[in-house]
Amino acid sequence: MSNKTKQWGAIAVMIALFAMIAFVTNLCSPMAVIVKNQFGASNFAAQVGNYGNFMAYLLMGVPSGMLIKKIGYKKTALLALIVGIVGILVQWLSGSMGFVVYLIGAFISGFCMCMLNTVVNPMLNLLGGGGNTGNQLIQIGGVFNSTAAVAVYIIMGALIGDAAKAQISDATPALMIALAIFVVAFIVILFTKIEEPQKIEEEKSVSAEKPKHSAFSFRHFKLGIIAIAFYGAVEVGPPTYILQYLTAATNAEVPGLAMDAGYCGTLGAIYFLLMLVGRFVGGVVGGKISTKAMISSVSGVAVVLLGLGIFLPTDITVSIPGVDYTALSLVWGNVPVGILMFLLVGLCASVMWGGIFNLATEGLGKYTAVASGVFMTMVCGFAIMVGIQGLVADLTHSYLLSFLVPLACAAYILYFALIGSKNVNTDIPVE
Repeated sequence: MSNKTKQWGAIAVMIALFAMIAFVTNLCSPMAVIVKNQFGASNFAAQVGNYGNFMAYLLMGVPSGMLIKKIGYKKTALLALIVGIVGILVQWLSGSMGFVVYLIGAFISGFCMCMLNTVVNPMLNLLGGGGNTGNQLIQIGGVFNSTAAVAVYIIMGALIGDAAKAQISDATPALMIALAIFVVAFIVILFTKIEEPQKIEEEKSVSAEKPKHSAFSFRHFKLGIIAIAFYGAVEVGPPTYILQYLTAATNAEVPGLAMDAGYCGTLGAIYFLLMLVGRFVGGVVGGKISTKAMISSVSGVAVVLLGLGIFLPTDITVSIPGVDYTALSLVWGNVPVGILMFLLVGLCASVMWGGIFNLATEGLGKYTAVASGVFMTMVCGFAIMVGIQGLVADLTHSYLLSFLVPLACAAYILYFALIGSKNVNTDIPVE
């Protein structure tokens, strides 16, 4: 009874951290609208917040795994929150100190997000005992993750208003909310009893020989970390470039539809609201449906939706609701039907993160801890893929053609789920 209570307490804390990760990470995409206006950045450069945030994973993924082995999950989470507080403050100061300071703040925040992700994902998977139940817990955590993401897009859409006049000072309330969340979370976790899912014991090795195998000895793990890098394009690309496309001026170098940023910001919220719905469904059925079936299904549908979004005629429109947060009323706007297809990708992306992690680390045994750190390192792919999509938009002068990037990435995830996720290295001892 006592152990069960402690376990559920640990699960609750990890799920709360999952939500925090989304709130801070998803500040970067709407902040790109501000960066473009205040610093005169191109589409490629405007995503500097995403680059700094996600590239930090490249440097911090493996060290985060080592920190967990050294000081445990709780202390690593507390250290991450301190780093996060510093990152938010630096981003806030960048309004008066310039573009480079903003990049530094995003980079510091990225360190925090990587550390928290390295704690949350393996711990939820371990607490669920791996397999379908481990995946189910990660999906439930994802419900709260998506809820926080929805909140960010709603808040930032209301704060930005007119994209042509947007300044970092406009985002101060959102940054202060993030800062308050970090401080409260630090206090809560500090006084919460978290029982580590497994004690890290010093290996009593009788031989000084280097191990013959590692996580990289498993083909499905190597293919899985590529899949998680590509997943960044599927999750972050659509809401980021939907916002850019709809708010860009019609006579801009990469033309858009010159729509109101406040309304368009709610479309990003709808994307993450759909992710919330998808993760809720995934959390309910995750213990009954195999992870392989789940990921192959949603990635296949994502390929179809992205293709439709790119090639459907732009003169065919559909009415989608937004929210006027001053009058607390619904506001309807007409957008090309292809935008609706891009938004529906959120349903597909919703379960991919947990599913890919589960498939990539299944059967690794004693190599799982190190594999988790490497897995987080590959989150730098989020920055790379979002940057590539921005580069494609700049080179083709078309936001719609840039969506070929997430389409190709979804196709690879489909391959990984169907073929690449099979463990063909079962002869390697993992105990």
